[in-house]
Amino acid sequence: MHIDIITLFPEIFIGPFSESIVKRAIENKMVSIAYHNPRDYSKNKHKKVDDYQFGGGAGMVMTVEPLAILLDSLLEKKKYDAVIFMTPDGERLVQKQLYQYSSFQNIIIINGHYKGSDQRIRDHYVTHEMSIGDFV
Repeated sequence: MHIDIITLFPEIFIGPFSESIVKRAIENKMVSIAYHNPRDYSKNKHKKVDDYQFGGGAGMVMTVEPLAILLDSLLEKKKYDAVIFMTPDGERLVQKQLYQYSSFQNIIIINGHYKGSDQRIRDHYVTHEMSIGDFV
Protein backbone atom coordinates (compact mmCIF):
# COMPACT_ATOMS: atom_id res chain seq x y z
CA MET A 1 0.00 0.00 0.00
CA HIS A 2 1.15 3.52 -0.79
CA ILE A 3 -0.23 6.57 1.02
CA ASP A 4 0.29 10.15 -0.14
CA ILE A 5 -0.44 12.64 2.64
CA ILE A 6 -1.14 16.23 1.66
CA THR A 7 -0.61 18.61 4.56
CA LEU A 8 0.70 22.08 5.30
CA PHE A 9 2.67 20.55 8.18
CA PRO A 10 4.38 17.33 7.02
CA GLU A 11 6.80 17.40 9.96
CA ILE A 12 3.92 16.61 12.32
CA PHE A 13 3.51 13.15 10.76
CA ILE A 14 7.14 12.15 10.47
CA GLY A 15 7.62 11.56 14.21
CA PRO A 16 4.59 9.35 14.91
CA PHE A 17 4.94 7.47 11.62
CA SER A 18 8.57 6.60 12.34
CA GLU A 19 7.68 4.62 15.46
CA SER A 20 5.86 1.45 16.52
CA ILE A 21 3.52 -0.41 14.14
CA VAL A 22 3.76 2.05 11.26
CA LYS A 23 7.56 1.99 11.46
CA ARG A 24 7.56 -1.82 11.22
CA ALA A 25 5.11 -1.74 8.31
CA ILE A 26 7.39 0.66 6.43
CA GLU A 27 10.52 -1.38 7.25
CA ASN A 28 8.77 -4.56 6.03
CA LYS A 29 7.70 -2.77 2.84
CA MET A 30 4.02 -3.32 3.59
CA VAL A 31 3.35 0.41 3.32
CA SER A 32 5.09 3.47 1.94
CA ILE A 33 4.19 7.02 2.86
CA ALA A 34 4.99 10.24 1.01
CA TYR A 35 4.31 13.71 2.35
CA HIS A 36 3.38 16.66 0.13
CA ASN A 37 3.09 20.30 1.12
CA PRO A 38 0.71 22.39 -1.05
CA ARG A 39 2.98 25.40 -0.45
CA ASP A 40 5.51 23.74 -2.77
CA TYR A 41 2.94 24.06 -5.58
CA SER A 42 1.88 27.65 -4.93
CA LYS A 43 2.63 30.09 -7.73
CA ASN A 44 2.41 32.98 -5.27
CA LYS A 45 5.85 34.42 -4.46
CA HIS A 46 5.03 34.13 -0.74
CA LYS A 47 3.84 30.50 -1.14
CA LYS A 48 0.36 31.54 -0.01
CA VAL A 49 -2.19 28.72 0.15
CA ASP A 50 -5.11 30.36 1.94
CA ASP A 51 -7.90 32.59 0.69
CA TYR A 52 -11.30 33.88 1.67
CA GLN A 53 -14.26 31.63 0.97
CA PHE A 54 -15.86 32.16 -2.42
CA GLY A 55 -19.24 33.74 -1.80
CA GLY A 56 -18.19 35.08 1.59
CA GLY A 57 -18.39 33.67 5.07
CA ALA A 58 -16.13 33.64 8.08
CA GLY A 59 -12.73 32.01 8.00
CA MET A 60 -10.15 31.12 5.39
CA VAL A 61 -9.92 28.02 3.18
CA MET A 62 -7.06 26.36 1.35
CA THR A 63 -7.10 27.84 -2.11
CA VAL A 64 -7.79 25.67 -5.14
CA GLU A 65 -4.72 26.24 -7.34
CA PRO A 66 -1.87 24.70 -5.29
CA LEU A 67 -4.02 21.73 -4.25
CA ALA A 68 -5.23 21.14 -7.80
CA ILE A 69 -1.70 21.28 -9.22
CA LEU A 70 -0.48 18.86 -6.54
CA LEU A 71 -3.40 16.45 -6.96
CA ASP A 72 -3.12 16.50 -10.76
CA SER A 73 0.60 15.68 -10.52
CA LEU A 74 -0.11 12.71 -8.22
CA LEU A 75 -3.05 11.44 -10.29
CA GLU A 76 -0.92 11.53 -13.47
CA LYS A 77 1.55 9.08 -11.95
CA LYS A 78 -0.78 6.36 -10.65
CA LYS A 79 -4.34 5.26 -10.10
CA TYR A 80 -5.72 5.88 -6.63
CA ASP A 81 -8.38 3.81 -4.92
CA ALA A 82 -9.41 6.73 -2.71
CA VAL A 83 -8.83 10.45 -2.27
CA ILE A 84 -9.80 11.08 1.33
CA PHE A 85 -10.44 14.57 2.65
CA MET A 86 -10.21 14.85 6.43
CA THR A 87 -12.89 17.26 7.62
CA PRO A 88 -15.03 17.66 10.75
CA ASP A 89 -18.21 17.50 8.66
CA GLY A 90 -17.26 14.20 7.01
CA GLU A 91 -18.48 10.71 7.77
CA ARG A 92 -17.07 9.39 11.03
CA LEU A 93 -14.07 7.14 10.50
CA VAL A 94 -14.68 3.74 12.11
CA GLN A 95 -12.79 0.45 12.17
CA LYS A 96 -14.99 -1.12 9.48
CA GLN A 97 -13.87 1.54 6.99
CA LEU A 98 -10.24 1.12 7.98
CA TYR A 99 -10.51 -2.58 7.11
CA GLN A 100 -11.90 -1.59 3.71
CA TYR A 101 -9.12 0.96 3.14
CA SER A 102 -6.48 -1.60 4.12
CA SER A 103 -7.21 -3.49 0.90
CA PHE A 104 -6.49 -0.42 -1.26
CA GLN A 105 -3.21 -0.10 -3.14
CA ASN A 106 -2.95 3.70 -3.34
CA ILE A 107 -4.57 6.37 -1.19
CA ILE A 108 -4.32 10.14 -1.02
CA ILE A 109 -5.20 11.78 2.30
CA ILE A 110 -5.82 15.53 2.23
CA ASN A 111 -5.57 17.13 5.64
CA GLY A 112 -7.81 20.16 5.90
CA HIS A 113 -6.60 23.36 7.45
CA TYR A 114 -8.13 26.71 8.15
CA LYS A 115 -11.85 26.29 7.55
CA GLY A 116 -11.32 23.48 5.05
CA SER A 117 -10.67 23.54 1.34
CA ASP A 118 -12.12 25.31 -1.65
CA GLN A 119 -15.31 23.41 -2.51
CA ARG A 120 -14.04 22.75 -6.04
CA ILE A 121 -11.38 20.42 -4.61
CA ARG A 122 -14.04 18.42 -2.80
CA ASP A 123 -16.30 18.32 -5.86
CA HIS A 124 -13.65 17.40 -8.41
CA TYR A 125 -11.09 15.20 -6.61
CA VAL A 126 -12.37 13.84 -3.31
CA THR A 127 -13.96 10.38 -3.16
CA HIS A 128 -14.40 10.16 0.63
CA GLU A 129 -14.87 12.81 3.33
CA MET A 130 -13.89 11.52 6.76
CA SER A 131 -13.92 12.83 10.32
CA ILE A 132 -11.92 11.41 13.20
CA GLY A 133 -14.46 12.60 15.78
CA ASP A 134 -16.45 15.35 17.37
CA PHE A 135 -13.77 17.57 18.86
CA VAL A 136 -11.68 20.59 17.97
